[in-house]
Amino acid sequence: MAAALCCVLLLGLLATSGALIYTQPQQVHIVYGEDPTREMYVVWSTVNATQDSSVRYFPQTSPSQLRTATGISSLYKDPGPLGRVQYIHRVKVTGLTPGQKYYYTCGSGSEGWSDMFSFSAMKEGSDWSPRLAVYGDLGNVNPASLPRLQLETEQGMYDAVLHVGDIAYDMYTDNGEVGDEFMRQIEPIAAYIPYLTCPGNHEMAFNFSHYKSRFIMPGDVLGDNMFFSFNMGPAHIISFSSEHYFSFYYGRKLPIHQYQWLEKDLQEATQPANRAQRPWIITMAHRPMYCSNNDQDDCTKHQSVLRTGVPAFGFPGLEPLFYKYGVDLSLWAHEHSYERLWPLYDYKMYNGSTAEPYTNPGAPVHIITGSAGCQEKHDYFKNNTAPWSAFRSDDYGYTRMTINNATHLYMEQVSVEQDGKIIDSFWLKKDHHGAYPPRA
Repeated sequence: MAAALCCVLLLGLLATSGALIYTQPQQVHIVYGEDPTREMYVVWSTVNATQDSSVRYFPQTSPSQLRTATGISSLYKDPGPLGRVQYIHRVKVTGLTPGQKYYYTCGSGSEGWSDMFSFSAMKEGSDWSPRLAVYGDLGNVNPASLPRLQLETEQGMYDAVLHVGDIAYDMYTDNGEVGDEFMRQIEPIAAYIPYLTCPGNHEMAFNFSHYKSRFIMPGDVLGDNMFFSFNMGPAHIISFSSEHYFSFYYGRKLPIHQYQWLEKDLQEATQPANRAQRPWIITMAHRPMYCSNNDQDDCTKHQSVLRTGVPAFGFPGLEPLFYKYGVDLSLWAHEHSYERLWPLYDYKMYNGSTAEPYTNPGAPVHIITGSAGCQEKHDYFKNNTAPWSAFRSDDYGYTRMTINNATHLYMEQVSVEQDGKIIDSFWLKKDHHGAYPPRA
């Protein structure tokens, strides 16, 4: 035992001194490029620097057509007391054929290569049905949903993942080792299908530096990975930072630029030609506007910050903006539970009809899916169900979403505590997408 411990300490000392070089790729994950049908980013980490950052890839149909793409690496030094360092590699794979499956490895020359992974370029146009896994609040400890999500990824059930904030719990913990381990845990998912995220409150440490260093996003405007949008089939999907609204809690100035970007993005997405091609507008951010949980989180307050803004700072709320531009569906997390709301605006329900509340509703639909599993366990609900709450559960689980076509979108909630049972499902149907009627 003593000899083994000495060996471990010696290896650590040699690695620190530079005598040993660790250049094997780890924490591999992918994300769509600016043109998701023809580009894919491959991202990974190494302990030490490498001569280059390369991805070797070939189409499933033509293994002899091996190509190589090169990119960049950047040094990331953990701000914690140990100052751990690693190199984050980013390579954009280009020239893809829409819908084609590719095999790839990443690494550098003779310094080390990853396992063989695969991905499919996004299909072209809007006439197809994207399938997504949606969840938030998945941690390194108690990742209850992870085994089933890994299996379903292997079975080809999803085109992409939407991780709605709170990643690893926390990425900076133990001098960043928790973040490293979590990225290794999700590799069986994230190395095969694009892993799209938004920041949560558990990413805030060191000005979100762990989050910004690890995740890059398609069409990221300012290079800080805090908000972006992309098109997928018949949908325009917008990811933004709810944490911008809580900057004053952290002693920072409220950044108005996200709101300005968000309004501009919605204006463009709702231009007649764009809305005709991508009729569904879906938003994702971590902290919800509404919830009926039995805690003191912002969403339990009538004047929640995301919904009504911060008037004292002249910072507008998002609910009127989403209503004005006809957002169809808003995805949230933060609460460690699942909750489906009736179509809702300013605490008033605007169901399509008594028989079919989600057919041509008169307001956006909100889904809270933060029950994937983490060390903080469950968030429970108030005893009395709010009238605008249609269904709620504190089972560990995650959400599946299929954007079937221009008029039909299907969602279902999986309980991992009940061996994968579907505990909730609904169809959101719209004959017409656009601004909702003016309300008094």
